[in-house]
Amino acid sequence: MLKNYITIAFRNLRKNPGYSFINIFGLAMGMGICILILLYVQHELSYDDYHENSDRIVRTSRAWFNQDGQVSLHLGHAAPPFGPLLEQDFEGTIEEMVRFLEISPLLRYEENAFVENRFFFSDPEVFEMFSWEMIEGDPSTALTYPDGLVVTESMVKKYFGDEDPMGKSIEAEIRGMNLQFQVRGIMEDVPENSHFQFDFLASMEPVVQFYGGQEAFMQNYGSNNFATYLLLPEGYDYQRLQEQIPAFMDRHLSTEETHLGEDGEPVTASDGTMLFLQPLTDIHLYSNLDSEIEANSRIEYVYIYGAIALFILIIACINFMNLSTARSVKRAVEVGLRKVIGANRWSLIRQFIGESVVMAVLSLLFAILIVELMLPVVNDFINLNLELDLLQNYTQLFWLSGIVLFVGLVAGSYPAFFLSGFQPATVLKGSFKAGKVHERFRSVLVVTQFAISIALITCMIIVYTQLDFMRTKDLGFNKENIAVLPVSQQITSNYENIRERLLGHPGILNVSVASRVPSGRLLDSQGTRAEVDGELQDIDFRIADIHISHNFLETFDIDLVAGRNFDINLASDSTEAFILNESAVETIGWNSPEEAIEKQFLYGGRRGRVIGVVNDFNFESLHQSIAPIVFMIPDDRIRNVAVKIRDNSREEVLSFLEEQWATLRPGYPFTYSFVQDNFDEQYNSEERLGTLFGFFSLIAIIIAALGLFGLASFTTQQRIKEIGIRKVLGASISQIVWLLSTKFTLLVIMAIAIATPIAWYSMDQWLEGFAYQIDMPVWSFVIAGGSAIVIAWLTISYQSIRAAIVNPVNSLRSE
Repeated sequence: MLKNYITIAFRNLRKNPGYSFINIFGLAMGMGICILILLYVQHELSYDDYHENSDRIVRTSRAWFNQDGQVSLHLGHAAPPFGPLLEQDFEGTIEEMVRFLEISPLLRYEENAFVENRFFFSDPEVFEMFSWEMIEGDPSTALTYPDGLVVTESMVKKYFGDEDPMGKSIEAEIRGMNLQFQVRGIMEDVPENSHFQFDFLASMEPVVQFYGGQEAFMQNYGSNNFATYLLLPEGYDYQRLQEQIPAFMDRHLSTEETHLGEDGEPVTASDGTMLFLQPLTDIHLYSNLDSEIEANSRIEYVYIYGAIALFILIIACINFMNLSTARSVKRAVEVGLRKVIGANRWSLIRQFIGESVVMAVLSLLFAILIVELMLPVVNDFINLNLELDLLQNYTQLFWLSGIVLFVGLVAGSYPAFFLSGFQPATVLKGSFKAGKVHERFRSVLVVTQFAISIALITCMIIVYTQLDFMRTKDLGFNKENIAVLPVSQQITSNYENIRERLLGHPGILNVSVASRVPSGRLLDSQGTRAEVDGELQDIDFRIADIHISHNFLETFDIDLVAGRNFDINLASDSTEAFILNESAVETIGWNSPEEAIEKQFLYGGRRGRVIGVVNDFNFESLHQSIAPIVFMIPDDRIRNVAVKIRDNSREEVLSFLEEQWATLRPGYPFTYSFVQDNFDEQYNSEERLGTLFGFFSLIAIIIAALGLFGLASFTTQQRIKEIGIRKVLGASISQIVWLLSTKFTLLVIMAIAIATPIAWYSMDQWLEGFAYQIDMPVWSFVIAGGSAIVIAWLTISYQSIRAAIVNPVNSLRSE
């Protein structure tokens, strides 16, 4: 029986090559796009699950709260004492604790010298907790040595070539200090589906010494730079541990001084700061905190891509249904004859579904070819290494089989029931006509196709509009032509002389230094007291601090709205002066920027007065709202040099700076970035989403047009005699075309009516992720709907004109 179904299926394919090509092409495109998306979704959902203990590992993050309980800062890192203290206090519950500290040292081995951005210090238990494979060396002891270093395979080739690296020494220059590390282990490269990547793991012991020894290390609650992970017992619910964290915080962060909150209740340590636990496998898709080792993705994007994959597949199935029913007249006699010689309806249903499964299998073969051709482009675009490996990855084989069955059953179900329901007497005497119910159902399918396509086009336009808004919005300062370079000890110790030397180049307009520059994150803050109503009061919200040189505001064209700028000729400005932004003034409770001037202000260990207030500007990306900021003259926390370049002088100035940095930062490669580019890079995920929406919209509209072509073919076939009669009675070709096009135009208009609220709601939810967003542009819906109507007209016109120019004698003769 199965052989018979397959034979009949191939016979029909050969008899109708045009129909077969359109059907297979439509299904193959839909299935191919679906497979590509599912490969990406599978990759996204697989992050960190390769660890044997992935379901038992949690990460510790730290949050701070304002007085109203709102989170003011939430870091994916914690201070160094928390990990050991948690392990100590919850002995038996926490089996292992591992911390990571990321730095960017200059590494040297013989003639090779590179700045490495994926260098981490780690606790020695790292290989007991995580399942990274060691190729050489003892994973249990490699990082117990103070100079222990584990290197990945890629770095072995980079530094040592064909040499055996075991036991070799690598010199590291870290913040002006030179350390010697000895290679005590070689490990495989970290898998791509890890929420952070590294190339080197070094012993934590040098870090302990840098902080002043173990005692000082365990008292440092302010250096929240350590990614801290805990290994819990098998089957243990981490929420049980989370419930005990507030008491843990109060126990270790309590002070002798107790003060009352606004409600009169004592304020505890856990009211101001808290540790949160997060499962390892949730980090990549559910964590976008104020600090992450690497930027993560969002589960919302996985849902979006998954939904698009399903929609594309449904459109392809609808296309198959419409084309199958469009040919129903040609197969009506076949069905009638089969029923006359004894075939029952269920055997016919099995036959037609079998044919659709065969069609789905053939389409899958072409879909796999499409996937293989497109994968290099897709991988380059998303910077991943996705691959379709059916021999090794049985999960992929499973869901490919599921796609075939889904397409075969869904796409073949309606044609099967429709065709098998023909009455022999009716079709054999040539009076067969599809009923109104079937006609309406096919119309619903077309509306569904175009509604999905219109929604995708609308979403694409809105995503690109928001992206353009973010790139062109006035941020409140000048971000153009400002290069950011890493600082060195030589620069900070002799800054004014070096600044004058750089300003001697005609292409350089200004030079300043800062702890952070716009486009970075505002992660630094300290305790604050300010003069309000004549007395000093504790400020119970976070004010981020930026350490800057005297001319920083000039370099970035940041405007003062009250007071004055820092004055290099006033020594007190370097130790006692503060400049705030408008948000800080408003949040403190001063009525105006002018009122803030000369008010007493205590920040961290510095006491002084407010000398100026700057306008609010977007220091961070537009995902974040403007935060309260305090500016002060630097102590020892400068990390960046900002160089403002004259228009059209970029290449010349960069060459000059490269020469200067060879002496100012000897031994280091010349690296730089531009503030404008740094902002743009923060919107890469939105740009990628917009591009994918555009691509998927194109595919969807092509497949939908094929479906409309099928329905137009069916309708034209059904009305061929009516068209002949109308032409005999004097109807023109244009009138015939308008007659046949009107109904389909109404279907597309119905699709617009359905797609518009769906797209509006979806994009409204997406825009909520931005602190600054566009108003939903009405024209985006007009363009999407108008495009669909034009595409529909172009698709229908071919069939309509073809029917309209047929000689009515031939049309009527078919009776």
